Amino acid sequence: MARKVFFSFQFKKDHWRAGQVRNIGVIEGNSEVSDNKWEQIKEEGPSAIKKWINENMIGRSCLVVLIGNGTANRKWINYEIEKAWSDGKGVVGIYIHKLKNAAGDQDNKGDNPFDYVYHEGKKLSSIVKTYNSSFSTSTYVYDDIKEKISGLIEEAIKIRNNQ
Repeated sequence: MARKVFFSFQFKKDHWRAGQVRNIGVIEGNSEVSDNKWEQIKEEGPSAIKKWINENMIGRSCLVVLIGNGTANRKWINYEIEKAWSDGKGVVGIYIHKLKNAAGDQDNKGDNPFDYVYHEGKKLSSIVKTYNSSFSTSTYVYDDIKEKISGLIEEAIKIRNNQ
């Protein structure tokens, strides 16, 4: 049975790359939000965003942060990480900068978002693992993530359960 996860990513810049990972098919993620729906939620303000995140995290066992060049230290990504961790969910990061976007471009590697979130006085990056494919070609990176994502999620849940 596929795990249910919540995907966290920078919507505007990494929507296309995140879509590739979300469509891998070995895990069940939160439903995709259209550009128009996300803009509507944002226009309703911070409480609407927080409500959407909270509702969509219900029933999820893990947060998968899809890390692009501008993911780290964004307000709502930090909120999602803090919420998932405080709710006892597994948390893992997967770098997606080497996947091509809609224009066929790869990006530079971004900072580790777990360096900006703390648990008991230490960076969450000292507990939470990230994965960066050793491949550089987008199709190989995709295949690598597809092969490893289930194991990464299971390991993240195990790590969280041992904290």
